Amino acid sequence: EVQLVESGGGLVQPGGSLRLSCVASGFAFHGYGMTWVRQTPGKGLEWVSYIGSSGTTGYADSVKGRFTISRDNTNNTVYLQLNSLKTEDTAMYYCAKGICSGGDCYERGQGTQVTVSS
Repeated sequence: EVQLVESGGGLVQPGGSLRLSCVASGFAFHGYGMTWVRQTPGKGLEWVSYIGSSGTTGYADSVKGRFTISRDNTNNTVYLQLNSLKTEDTAMYYCAKGICSGGDCYERGQGTQVTVSS
């Protein structure tokens, strides 16, 4: 059974930083790309970033230069470093198995809430 457990969210002021983690189990983590998506109330899933099994990365324009994705295959964990946070980054953040674009990220965790507010 695929399990994805996100953590690291919280309340932070604009300009602040957070590091999100996602621990995966139930599949061969090293062989899969991983994706981070986010969602705000009333909106669909928004693609944020991906990391391929070989370490290639991609970022949405809205987060490029501020967020960094990485992975630790030894500990089956994918990270998302969030820097220079803006109020519009407020959302529930999910990690997903595989490389997906948002609405097709079916295998994902329960999410971790990021709130950016002064």
